[in-house]
Amino acid sequence: MKQRITLGVVSLARTTFDYVAAQELYNNILADMKQLEEVDLVPVETQIIEVEDAKAAGSFFLSKEIDALVVISGTFHLGHLVLELDKKLHVPLLLWGLPELPYNGGKIRLNSVCGVNLNASNLYKSGNKTYHVHVGGSIDTDWLDAVRIGAAFKRTNLGVLGYRAKGFFNLGVYDLNVFSEMGILINHYEITEVWNYKVEQEEIDRRRKQVLEIFDVSELNDFQIGKVAELTAKLGAFMKNNNLNALAIRCWPEFAAEFGISPCAAMSILQSEHTILACEGDIEGSLSMIAHKAVGGETPYLFDFSQIDFEEDSALLWHCGVAPCNLWDGKCTRSLSTYFAGGKGVTADFVLKDGDVSVLRLDSDRTNYRVFLAQGTVIPMEKELRGTYMKVRFNKTVQEMLSIVTDNGIAHHASVVYGEFVKPFRIFAKIKGWEVIE
Repeated sequence: MKQRITLGVVSLARTTFDYVAAQELYNNILADMKQLEEVDLVPVETQIIEVEDAKAAGSFFLSKEIDALVVISGTFHLGHLVLELDKKLHVPLLLWGLPELPYNGGKIRLNSVCGVNLNASNLYKSGNKTYHVHVGGSIDTDWLDAVRIGAAFKRTNLGVLGYRAKGFFNLGVYDLNVFSEMGILINHYEITEVWNYKVEQEEIDRRRKQVLEIFDVSELNDFQIGKVAELTAKLGAFMKNNNLNALAIRCWPEFAAEFGISPCAAMSILQSEHTILACEGDIEGSLSMIAHKAVGGETPYLFDFSQIDFEEDSALLWHCGVAPCNLWDGKCTRSLSTYFAGGKGVTADFVLKDGDVSVLRLDSDRTNYRVFLAQGTVIPMEKELRGTYMKVRFNKTVQEMLSIVTDNGIAHHASVVYGEFVKPFRIFAKIKGWEVIE
């Protein structure tokens, strides 16, 4: 399910053009927009013509705490109007132009696109370069999804359990930069807070039954099975009771050494239930998954760009056993094993399903953010390895992909989802003033 947003809508006009026809077009647009999924529509239903009307509309939208504003140029209009709205709101703007109506006696009836041009120029020269331009009969849904990303960040309660993994300096963040760029305050918790979290035995028993139903556990002993069930119950309850919708976890070395198992198997189960969990304390990895989920990507997860085959032109997207268990290929056996951390790993082992995939990494370069994007198709393969993995052929050669990642210093984790999710992130990057790398 996509992130729900509150969307303001207004149509601007001038009486020297066919504002009556423009109002009819606007009424039809509003009727269509009321059918949009996961959108709370907040329109000013009559056209804005005078400056005082624009000021009043700005105050109205401000009171509704809208996430973004659709500014339709019903006809050409005064240049004051969009600036009065922007002055109060400071939210993403869609400058929407309507296709011209058939000429009536040789006169342009709407001149809507010129109104969009006027608004874009005024905003740009006033220092606002975050607007998005669209001309057509229906709203740009990619822009809507870009708005969902920002809205998801505003509503995110993000936690980090412990710290980043040992030596993974490239996964570190400056907390106040995350707050400045995305409005997210990071909540820190000690690992022992989860280990010692109190849950009912009934919930642990339920999780144990679930583990046995999903996985072949023939390599595990009873202690390890019990620990997976216990940790799944504790992590789920900890996040729910702390109102966390994402958690980055320092999953090694303390978990295996002191708790008795690594958290991979528990994370695989919880991620299949649409919980955002990032391994190795990767906060920006969790932000990438939040963004994927906001635009409708189901059960995103993090992978390593692990192996490349130049002859086959493919890459293995692998991790040590944390992918959501619902994404398994349906053919191999989903199993739990202890190959990792000296026999205390308890990681999930399976091949992921076929399909087209999209890759995203929101990645910082000191205090600057970049958006890394890629697309590819899964190549079916047999279960040959421990961990969770898929083989992918990208839209670019694997040599190009390797060069893009390494030449730009992109972190070694990225979020992957099934489906095509690229355009909204290009628009979101423009809104934020971030670099796009693809």
